[in-house]
Amino acid sequence: MIADRLLWLIPAFPFAAFLVNGLLGRRLTKNAAHWPALAAVGLSFCCALLVLRHAVEHTAWQVTLFTWIKVGAFDVPLKLSADPLTAVMLIVVTGVSFLVHLYSVGYMHGDGGYPRFFAYLSLFTFSMLMLVLSGNFLLLYVFWEAVGLCSYLLIGFWFHKKSAADAGKKAFLVNRVGDFGFALGILLLIANTGTVDYQEVFRLAPQLPQATVTLICLLLFVGAAGKSAQFPLHVWLPDAMEGPTPVSALIHAATMVTAGVYMVARCNALFTASPTAMQVVAVVGTLTAVMAAAIALTQTDLKRIMAYSTVSQLGFMFLGLGVGAWAGAIYHLFTHAFFKALLFLGSGSVMHAIGGDCDITRQGRLARHIPWTTTTFIVGSLALAGIFPFAGFFSKEMILGAAFAGHHYVLFGFAVLAAGGTAFYVFRAVFSVFFGRRDADALHPAPTPAAAAHGGHGDAGHGGHGHGGVHESPWVMLAPLVILATMSFVAGWPLEHGFGEFLGRVLPAAEHGEVAGAGLAEALAIVVALGGLTFAWVTYQKGAVDPDRIAASWPRLYALSLNKFYIDEFYAAVIVRPLLALARWALRFDLDVIDGIVNGVAGTARGWGAALARLQTGRVRDYLLFMALGLAAVLGVLLWR
Repeated sequence: MIADRLLWLIPAFPFAAFLVNGLLGRRLTKNAAHWPALAAVGLSFCCALLVLRHAVEHTAWQVTLFTWIKVGAFDVPLKLSADPLTAVMLIVVTGVSFLVHLYSVGYMHGDGGYPRFFAYLSLFTFSMLMLVLSGNFLLLYVFWEAVGLCSYLLIGFWFHKKSAADAGKKAFLVNRVGDFGFALGILLLIANTGTVDYQEVFRLAPQLPQATVTLICLLLFVGAAGKSAQFPLHVWLPDAMEGPTPVSALIHAATMVTAGVYMVARCNALFTASPTAMQVVAVVGTLTAVMAAAIALTQTDLKRIMAYSTVSQLGFMFLGLGVGAWAGAIYHLFTHAFFKALLFLGSGSVMHAIGGDCDITRQGRLARHIPWTTTTFIVGSLALAGIFPFAGFFSKEMILGAAFAGHHYVLFGFAVLAAGGTAFYVFRAVFSVFFGRRDADALHPAPTPAAAAHGGHGDAGHGGHGHGGVHESPWVMLAPLVILATMSFVAGWPLEHGFGEFLGRVLPAAEHGEVAGAGLAEALAIVVALGGLTFAWVTYQKGAVDPDRIAASWPRLYALSLNKFYIDEFYAAVIVRPLLALARWALRFDLDVIDGIVNGVAGTARGWGAALARLQTGRVRDYLLFMALGLAAVLGVLLWR
């Protein structure tokens, strides 16, 4: 059956590209490593479109490739499955991945690790696709870990920079914390159901004790919190901006960080059986949304503003899942993939234009120099802020409407507050970077010939290409921006109703209806979003409000936001430094005591051996003397007795 073949062909193409670039990348023509990767992801996207068409007609199907593990009655096949939820995720992963691959051709041009970069991108795409297509929890866990490995490799791509290497390690270690809970949840599932197959587990879920289901869901959610950067495991994602900008757009905006949202949605049969777990998901999501938005208000690094925005929007998705707006959460995942990838890639285009600078306080009046980047960035900002009629408005209102209709008024209030903060911080960046009162030519003069000769693409520390002054990006970088900007608009009202109906085949409807009470929720959210946008305009464009004066009036709140609520410092003081001290003590104990005892015994034996070796002279008279002395000693003992 063609549909069955499509399921394994979709991940097979990127894996083949990974092998080609991984094994033969350096033998390819200079800067040609992108061709296998682009072709592979493009073919996967075409296959994903066919899967989407088949899902519209047949809803769900699966294919078993072979038996993977068989131990007695425990049978785990390598099974791929597809349904409307899978089809949506496949479109997101392959579509955004293709555009990021295309953008990377221009962005990474001339980088010494060009083949390695595209090999890593292909491996990540393969791993993410297998995660989405997995038909059981064990296969899901394998590729859950694989995308974490790829994230480590891509965040630390420029490993010669200590900050990038440290960020890669931080992401890897924080995710291990979440993955430990995720593994425990899967083991508990196996212990109580005897299977890892999705269909069997979800069929047995209503029969499990309430406490058991709650514990399983909470453990699975720990894994989701780690992968999707939810409080308190969110600290790795902002530091991940040390990786190349295309990595930020692909992994940390559109795909990997949504794995936790996808997993919870996939396990809706388990979570709906536990109201406690649903409440925890909603509360953590809301807390994360508000906290990350509050931090983004004062950050000055453009990519970090986008990073905290991602954390906040992921919080909105979990709020949607927690209040039962399953389709709304996935819809926001879908729209967010486009406008947030657009904003990250737009940030990279800004950095390309001005030589790698990310500080919005050192930028201004770029709109007349980079009009295409400016226009597309504004479209993404309007979608992120939830301004009608852009895509983010419809998906965000679906979540807020469900929260309001479900009488989660406190969560709804905080979410609306976060929505207002979102509009403010994103347009603070827009007005500062593109329309600010600073002169871009004065801040970023044309590079000298020597600087241009040493320039190169990349993030902090990497200059431009020496084109002279501020300049627009090449078409290979602008084309993805235009496509993503278009999707940030058309993914809204044209798809809103059809999207919910399509996902409604596999996801339960909200208890109170996802659009019930949406009128008041939408009106309030629109007013707050427009208020945030207007305040940003008054402050950073008109100059009618002095932000420094506001910061001075609220010094403690400003310091909390600027220093990210001191969460990293808290972890360093309570967890990192004590563990390092314990590790150093254990090392000294191992070297001085354990090794000391072992080495002492060995040294003693060696010393006695060396002393006794001196008795082996090889002379017969010496041996006769020793025998005589020994005989005399024996006789002396006997006579003494």
